[in-house]
Amino acid sequence: MSQNPSSPTSAPPTPPSAPAGSTSEDRSARVAVTVFPVLILAAAALGFFVPAAGQAISGYTNLFLGIIMFAMGLTLTIPNFSLVLKRPLPVLIGVLAQYVVMPLVGFAVAWVLQLPPELAAGVILVGCAPGGTSSNVINYLSKADTALSVTMTSISTLIAPILTPVLTLWLAGAYMPLDAGEMALSIVKMVLIPVIAGLVIRLVLSRLVDRILPALPWVSVAGISLVVIAVVSGSADQIVSAGALVLLAVVLHNAFGYLLGYWFARVLRQPIRTARTTSIEVGMQNSGLAATLAAQYFSPAAALPGAVFSIWHNLSGAVLAMYYRRTAQRQDADPRDRRAPAVSR
Repeated sequence: MSQNPSSPTSAPPTPPSAPAGSTSEDRSARVAVTVFPVLILAAAALGFFVPAAGQAISGYTNLFLGIIMFAMGLTLTIPNFSLVLKRPLPVLIGVLAQYVVMPLVGFAVAWVLQLPPELAAGVILVGCAPGGTSSNVINYLSKADTALSVTMTSISTLIAPILTPVLTLWLAGAYMPLDAGEMALSIVKMVLIPVIAGLVIRLVLSRLVDRILPALPWVSVAGISLVVIAVVSGSADQIVSAGALVLLAVVLHNAFGYLLGYWFARVLRQPIRTARTTSIEVGMQNSGLAATLAAQYFSPAAALPGAVFSIWHNLSGAVLAMYYRRTAQRQDADPRDRRAPAVSR
């Protein structure tokens, strides 16, 4: 996947033969992981303090998300999907964990915290969304398996039109009514078609696309920022009344995603490097999609967890990357650590 290391919306272009991250690549990726949450925070502040700005663009969130997904498609290549044939088990485990762990954790968090119906539906919808593309850079910084992360993100995104509405209807239907068929159609329009279109254009016009690749991640950053502005502007009252509760729900959801994603892979006897990859992939969601769908099919308040998740998971991902990176050398050097644990442990 030819992607720019300067953005958290894409994975760094580290050739298989290259060392695990040069100093310049690491520096660029760290800047991106720092800058992206700052931009999202600024967008949230703008939406909160200048709601008219968000209301003016609120009707275009579907378009913004389509542009984001088109940019993602332009960064994909056929080798991103060849890993499905070469290493089917790790890919299957990652995608399965994505659509088992996060939806159930979202439901559990909503139940334990006794969230109001709109917020509960929003938290669950975040859990039912596919993996977020920022996970690719976090995996790179963690010295995890970036190629595997990209494949997991791609596959979970492509099957989202089926699994996201079905799981959301099953788990959130008791909180708020949902037309799962219409949601599936929206995901096809906003996600599947733009991603496939981007992939096809990359295949046909690869030289042209290669020239504009450095700009694509920032197109995605701009798109997510606009979505956050629109969502926050429509949820200002809910932020004041329930902002702390939403943040707690998001922090718990994200943290348990990391933890359970890691152990999901380890219990299935995957090596530590693969488990770290799965952990990050599961914990980081396509929260822009979740916020857009929540605003469209539930309410502006239901989109609030997605907007908060957009900020939080990049901050927490950067911290997790530092921890994984510091422990990677010791874990990879110790044969006992590379071994998958017995189920009885």
